[in-house]
Amino acid sequence: MKSLAFALLLLAAAPMSGPAYADVRPLSVANGKVLAGNAPANLAGVSLFWSNTGWGGEKFYTREIVKHLKDEWRASVIRIPVGVEQAGGYLDDPVGNLARTEAVIQAAIEQDMYVIVDWHSHEAELHEVEAADFFRQIASKYGQYRHVIYEIYNEPLQVSWDNTIKPYAERMIQVIRAEDKDNLIVVGTPGWSQDVDVASRAPINANNVAYALHFYADTHGEQQRDKAKVALQNKLPLFVTEWGSVNAHGDGQVNREQTEAWMRFLRSNDISHVSWAINDKAEGASAYLPNSMTLTPSGSLAKSIVESWDKKSRD
Repeated sequence: MKSLAFALLLLAAAPMSGPAYADVRPLSVANGKVLAGNAPANLAGVSLFWSNTGWGGEKFYTREIVKHLKDEWRASVIRIPVGVEQAGGYLDDPVGNLARTEAVIQAAIEQDMYVIVDWHSHEAELHEVEAADFFRQIASKYGQYRHVIYEIYNEPLQVSWDNTIKPYAERMIQVIRAEDKDNLIVVGTPGWSQDVDVASRAPINANNVAYALHFYADTHGEQQRDKAKVALQNKLPLFVTEWGSVNAHGDGQVNREQTEAWMRFLRSNDISHVSWAINDKAEGASAYLPNSMTLTPSGSLAKSIVESWDKKSRD
């Protein structure tokens, strides 16, 4: 087994030239769907691990890894989970986290991939000033690129949609729209971004806004899909910005049956999705085994799903 350091060295030494890819199509929202151009977006990709300094996942925040995910996983979208409150997060180390974020954004643009810039917080309303400053910087520098998607609140806890999440989102949307008039913005929903049915009853009045749906297949099943069905009936545009085949703690065994049920649901409803996570931490949700580029069972399953998701349209 190659060590992770050796494998990353090989990636870094590999030439960056490769096949030419068409530029990404602009994302928009219409009639309860996220569209790429005039067709349902139907994107499939992967999320990096928390950006926090010292957590171990930051070694994957490189242009070589982004290229690897485009070429080998055939990912059309990559997600940057910018850690906020915990040690080493944006509040603790804004310079390091911003630098890593920008490195991946630039690499994704090079590779003509969509890139989700995720404020990876459970209590974003408590740090609205910092969130506004962060998204103002990102939107002013990268808003001209249609590759960029803003995820302004990762997973709200059991807090009010009407009184907490929605007002925060409306203010953050104003901040972004002052710099970027039309790129897609994704809003987190109550209950760890599972209660999309609640958000669908009082959606935000703004252009090009979608709503986050998260699931972990060994914990979340038909009950959560029923919530999503209500949201879809109410014409709420959904984007699964995080999913896993293991349990909601990011660990345990792969639940292949429920994962396949979720994938059938997403495909039949043209819902884009991003799997968690490109990392080598010793837990079930990591794509790679510790200190290696060898796929874990969940990484192998995620790769097989992503690389075959919409193969014809990307050949």
